[in-house]
Amino acid sequence: MSKPEGTERGGQSNSDNSEEKDWAAVKALFDNAKTTKKPRPPKPSNAVTIAVSSRTLFNMVKERKVFEEEGLERYVAHQLELEDQPFTPGVSFPFVKALMNVNARLRELYPDSEELFDIVLMTNNHAQVGVRLINSINYYDLTIERFCMTGGESPIGYLKAYMTNLYLSKDSKKVQEAIEEGIAAATMFACDSENELSDTQLRVAFDGDAVLFSDESEIIVKEHGLDTFFRHEKEFENKPLAQGPLKCFLEALGKLQRKFYAKSQRNSCPIRTYLVTARSAASAGARVLKTLRSWGLEVDEALFLAGAPKGPLLQKIRPHIFFDDQMFHIEGAQELGTIAAHVPYGIGQKYHKGVEAPNPDCKPKTDIS
Repeated sequence: MSKPEGTERGGQSNSDNSEEKDWAAVKALFDNAKTTKKPRPPKPSNAVTIAVSSRTLFNMVKERKVFEEEGLERYVAHQLELEDQPFTPGVSFPFVKALMNVNARLRELYPDSEELFDIVLMTNNHAQVGVRLINSINYYDLTIERFCMTGGESPIGYLKAYMTNLYLSKDSKKVQEAIEEGIAAATMFACDSENELSDTQLRVAFDGDAVLFSDESEIIVKEHGLDTFFRHEKEFENKPLAQGPLKCFLEALGKLQRKFYAKSQRNSCPIRTYLVTARSAASAGARVLKTLRSWGLEVDEALFLAGAPKGPLLQKIRPHIFFDDQMFHIEGAQELGTIAAHVPYGIGQKYHKGVEAPNPDCKPKTDIS
């Protein structure tokens, strides 16, 4: 019997084989290059891809003002005039540096592995601005080899093509679009003064409901009150919650953590994850922990606050990024120096400080421009 058209021995298609050859050629190019000391980027299908916008990676507030007040042509001319002057670091810069540190540790343990973080610059900037962005990336010795510059068009349509595991932007509309496409995403906000962060360990803190989990339980709180919520969670303690928009990112972090555990480095793992939830432990905590267990996932620390403010605890944790679906918690984190990222998902978007908002798009205190 003849084999199916387009396949080869072992079931591998010609197109897959061609892709492998193409990628091998790219790797050979990087291996043989004499002009760069930076490690080659991993194959996208093996990597944990983090897409960051130019306005989160770098502080571009002044440039944004030029664009808004003087228009596109003057904005581009301004960038060309200053292209040898690096941008100052932006809100996602410490997070990106921490990702690179994890990569360095992984390469020490697994020199040939491509299970690494791959950072992509995803921006609607024009290609003319690219030289200044490249100069800035090289100035800070960042390992960012893949760019997507869409010249004013939304980059959201490219996120799946880049196999994105997490997208960070300052544009809340783009973040909403990404989440609707099934991609983990959040809007980042800077602080007036940031806490000192670890330079040896990536720390990521997650809210629970409407972030790691769906908003099904939060809907009950908002519509029927806490007493009904507690009864519901007890009744369905053994039924896993549905996944939320950032479950897949925690899953990706866990995959890399296990590579350190396999080398007996659990205690010195350079990735640490936190669940920081307003849930009460005794009344509504078991379902959360059992859900994580059912997914085959874990967090290093689970902190149940029973409605207490999250800001003071986050100030102690000092995460490189904290994800929450409610602006009330984002603002509380910012006030105490925590870099926070808003996940615009679920019923919480209709409320602010527990009260239903007349405008569901409640605005943060921090300017996102």
